[in-house]
Amino acid sequence: MYNKHDPPPRTQTSETVVLSSSGSEKVDYFDGVFCYLNKMLMEEDDLTNKPCMFIDSLALQATERSFYDVLVYNPPETEPLEIYDSAVLCDDFNRLSIQYKSRSSSLPGLITDGKPVKKRRKKVVEMVDPTELLMQCGEAMANGDTTETVQLLKMIRKDSSPLGNSSRRMAHYFANAIEARLCGTGPELYRAFSSTSAAQILKSYKAYITACPFHRMSNIFANKSIAKLANTTNKLHIIDFGILYGFQWPCIIQGLSLRPGGPPKLRITGIDLPQPGLRPSQRVEETGRRLIKYAKRFNVPFEYRAIAKTWENVKIEDLDIDPEEMLVVNSVYRMRNVLDETVVENRPRDSVLKFIRKLKPDMFVHGVLNGTYNATYFHTRFRQAVLHFTTLFDMFEATVEHDDEDRKLFERDVFGRDIMNVVACEGRSRVERPEMYRKWEMRNLKAGFVQLELDSDILNEVRAKVERQYHKDFVVHEDNNWMLQGWKGRVLYALSLWKPGNCS
Repeated sequence: MYNKHDPPPRTQTSETVVLSSSGSEKVDYFDGVFCYLNKMLMEEDDLTNKPCMFIDSLALQATERSFYDVLVYNPPETEPLEIYDSAVLCDDFNRLSIQYKSRSSSLPGLITDGKPVKKRRKKVVEMVDPTELLMQCGEAMANGDTTETVQLLKMIRKDSSPLGNSSRRMAHYFANAIEARLCGTGPELYRAFSSTSAAQILKSYKAYITACPFHRMSNIFANKSIAKLANTTNKLHIIDFGILYGFQWPCIIQGLSLRPGGPPKLRITGIDLPQPGLRPSQRVEETGRRLIKYAKRFNVPFEYRAIAKTWENVKIEDLDIDPEEMLVVNSVYRMRNVLDETVVENRPRDSVLKFIRKLKPDMFVHGVLNGTYNATYFHTRFRQAVLHFTTLFDMFEATVEHDDEDRKLFERDVFGRDIMNVVACEGRSRVERPEMYRKWEMRNLKAGFVQLELDSDILNEVRAKVERQYHKDFVVHEDNNWMLQGWKGRVLYALSLWKPGNCS
């Protein structure tokens, strides 16, 4: 909840996309996102019977194995604990505790990075700080000390709850993930999140974007940058890697409708992961139908193409590139789900970037979740994940009422889902793999991109909106042509603009 000395959150107002050459407008029509979302929830009854597009597709991706893996039966790298117990599927935590205690005396010294590690017992200190307990538990698990892990987990359980304060809520979801890792059930429990209905997730997402500026400000900056670039073009083609429900585009459609001389012909190619079943592109196509209706409402000539593939499998011929169109490629906060070179030898992240470079877009809009919890070594990844999610839960504690049901749902089915994947899944099953924005910068440069300067007017407008309309601890900064957003000094999201360089 808000501190009594802080200003209350303000109601979102109608704002419009920058379209004039001066770039002086200060409005962005972000309420179009709320109208678009409300229309979905009110008119599409089947959303209550459908799983969330994002969760379901990622869960499917987490179950896939490459053809090479199938041929040679080469399992993903496992941590020391799973070497001994990867086949154990326990029915309950108490049985797991008894089982491990009965075996602990007969296990040899565990092997980490090729060297034997002596089993060591660390005195468990009685304390009530769940974050410190989590850190101790993660260290014990990384060292293969199952007895201490179990004892610490019991202590965490006693002092954590999905209804407690921010640290206790976070500890609850980490405890679930730790237990799943001990049991070897992480991938199954992660896939189980796909049973949550799309309607529930979207309702909770509405609460999230109301309380937190990250997605709104990313959309404002990206859309205004695109609109300024396309100010005089008659044809604009946007290729969106990771379109999901298309929430970024109602704002720009509404803004383009007001352009002097009329809007350009707008074409959006929406790319997202295939869904399970016989119609892998169904939900990506549904996004297109919603956007078509929205474009008709504002008399914007509009075409949509749906592609349901993993990013690295998209081909140029899939995209129907027209050299007369201004081409923009957009990927905001979804590249983290593309597997990296620690899992797949052909470096799919670099392959996707090189493919985008071959398209020769007039602009590549790249937004990244700035995360440090993608380390191969479990203890490092666990510690960084605790720090990251501490920030997220603290942010929600300060900006949303304690008993808000949508906040509880978002924490359970979004934060809790991601924690489960980061802590309890390995190999291809771990699809949450964020990297620091500086590492993405190196990847982009290596792929042949040149970074564009940020528009200072748009950046200052974003910063002013955050200072005026949101909690005082949200921050907007600029670093080497990256727009950074965060909470209490910790950078959570970064966005930048690129174009292909002259190299072949």
